[in-house]
Amino acid sequence: MSHLKLLFLFISTIFFCQLTEAQNDAPPDPVFKISFNNNSPKTGDIVEIIFKAKIPAGIHMYSTYNKCDIGPLKLIFNFTQNSSFCLVGEPFSVGDKKIIDDIFKCELGEFFNQAEVHQKIKILNNSVTIKGNIEGQWCNETQCFNFGGLIPLPFSANIKAIGNPTKCDQKEVAIEVPIITDPIDTAVTNTNTTAQDSNQSFVDTSCKNCSYKLSDFKDKSKCINKTFNGEKSETDKESNWGLFLLAFLSGLAGLLTPCVFPMIPMTVAFFLKDKKSKRKAIINGFFFGISIIGIYVIIGTLTAFAFGADAGNVISTHWLPNILFFIIFLVFAFSFFGAFEIVLPSALTNKVDRQADKGGLYGIFFMALTLAIVSFSCTGPIVGSVLVQSAGGEFLRPVIAMMGFGLAFALPFSLFAIFPNWLSNLPKAGGWLNSVKVIFGFLELALSLKFLSIVDQTYHWHLLDREVYLSLWIIIFALMGFYLLGKIKFSHDSDMPYLKVPRLLLAVCTLSFVIYMIPGLWGAPLKFLSGYLPPMSTQDFDISRNIREAQGIKGNVCKKPNYSQDFHIAHGLNGYYDYDEAVACAKELKKPLFIDFTGHGCVNCRKMEEMVWSDPRVLKILNEDYVIASLYVDDKKVKLPANEWFTGRYSRKEIKTLGNKNAEIEICYFGKTSQPLYCLLDGSESLLQTPVGSEINKKQFDTEEFLKFLENGLAEFKKRNP
Repeated sequence: MSHLKLLFLFISTIFFCQLTEAQNDAPPDPVFKISFNNNSPKTGDIVEIIFKAKIPAGIHMYSTYNKCDIGPLKLIFNFTQNSSFCLVGEPFSVGDKKIIDDIFKCELGEFFNQAEVHQKIKILNNSVTIKGNIEGQWCNETQCFNFGGLIPLPFSANIKAIGNPTKCDQKEVAIEVPIITDPIDTAVTNTNTTAQDSNQSFVDTSCKNCSYKLSDFKDKSKCINKTFNGEKSETDKESNWGLFLLAFLSGLAGLLTPCVFPMIPMTVAFFLKDKKSKRKAIINGFFFGISIIGIYVIIGTLTAFAFGADAGNVISTHWLPNILFFIIFLVFAFSFFGAFEIVLPSALTNKVDRQADKGGLYGIFFMALTLAIVSFSCTGPIVGSVLVQSAGGEFLRPVIAMMGFGLAFALPFSLFAIFPNWLSNLPKAGGWLNSVKVIFGFLELALSLKFLSIVDQTYHWHLLDREVYLSLWIIIFALMGFYLLGKIKFSHDSDMPYLKVPRLLLAVCTLSFVIYMIPGLWGAPLKFLSGYLPPMSTQDFDISRNIREAQGIKGNVCKKPNYSQDFHIAHGLNGYYDYDEAVACAKELKKPLFIDFTGHGCVNCRKMEEMVWSDPRVLKILNEDYVIASLYVDDKKVKLPANEWFTGRYSRKEIKTLGNKNAEIEICYFGKTSQPLYCLLDGSESLLQTPVGSEINKKQFDTEEFLKFLENGLAEFKKRNP
């Protein structure tokens, strides 16, 4: 079936643009106009804010009135808190029609033609600024559309008052009304409200007499960690250093391309032509290098602004950016193979080159810019690849990436300006430079499959399962090995009368890598590639899985888990994929609960499973002593039953998919948005140990630390349940 999967894969890619256009039929967001019932208030007065919006014909909007435990998304007004006013009561709808919904069997309100909502506020200062955003849902006869969720629907208004400033009477304040803090509407800050002590339960200290166990998840309007901002861990810092190193090595690789390497001696000679002033030549060489770094940092900054700091989850799992990156990598690969060149317009190159002729530091900067533009046909694919790897993280990652790339790229120009005698040791430019480009092409082709694999797993297409992925990599790297041996030749390659030793050694390494991957087709773990291959559960034939099943690895389950046809747990372990099911079973069996927050596109999750979970001691304790809940947070396909839909406490969106529910649980009750995250709970849903990720006690992917984490959790459970 593998060849059919691949055929369908490439055919479906062609139709993605058409599918996107077909689905883009949502009406534009409503426009709410704001007025006041009193435009000349005094401080201390109660004033009503009036929100009105036109509703197109054939569409109805749900109002703020909603008596449904589970139902459509009601109209929500999130106010930005400041000292100029306080809210009095809750927002209330005017002119909405109260109905009993046939589907949800509950009472709710609907607007037709016009929506009108009032909110009472108490004026505290002479100058009142009111800001916030609106979320809601409106429907036509066939489908419903949410507004203000992913992209906030903002509002703002100002009103003047006379009198002395006053304070808000706390009895008048409506705590039920959503309040958000400046300067970022949905921003939250870390106050360590998550359970840090092994005996701490899930309690929101801001709420009296409230049960905030996860079993009450759908019934509460608040999120425990409403002040959590995702404080960065040591792993995040190491990740940034790893990205910098990757970018630096990519910059060194860019120097070995035929567009750049021959320019090194020519450019350095320009700075050394004035032999009477070697000091000036060296200073100019340094400034040239700094200019190159600055140019690439600017590129990284622009990329950071384009993607933003909050786009990580979308970029890492959504099909659109991943398919786009897949196509970009394919284009880069074909460019390196010599099918075409990626070049910037010649008019731009000529204009920048003329600026470089003006001399001085101004001219040196534009000379650096000319180098960046002229070399773009070779370095563009490398720069693009580095930026793609960095764009799914925090705001600074693209800047860090381009700083590393620019530093490596500028280094030889500055060093050779200081030590010109080194130029004589450089190898001569020749056909080997084009061979470097072709090798990069094979690598780009192999890496492109990673993006396609993420989409395939997240949306359950099952077109690029592990054996298909491995087969493609085996073919790609085998062709690369044959190319290095001179058995394959591209149009731009020079004749190779004999094979040199470095090329032979590289061919040996490449073909050895191919041999290493072949056993993976029959289920070999290939730990060296853990995290970069699709999970073992996607493989049709796995010898090790059959052996484990024969050894009786069954796990602690009370009944057949829901969604087991869509998800699997590593190493054939059995468990649940829905939190509620797992909690119920853990209570029934009187065993601790092991929660694994994971994701289809999570590299570190796969590394932990292949490098740590695979240890027989870890497998034994997970299989025998814990009830396992493997909660996928990035799944896009699996829907919850309609009677389990709810409005999320953190996202304030209607949760319809299992992946969104799992993500909501992770951020609300464990204060994290990263994966993997491992949590151990007792029967009362209290933590047994502080949650950990792939890093435990500052040790990354450490089997002994993870085993100690599981054993300590089990010991604590037995202490609480003698």
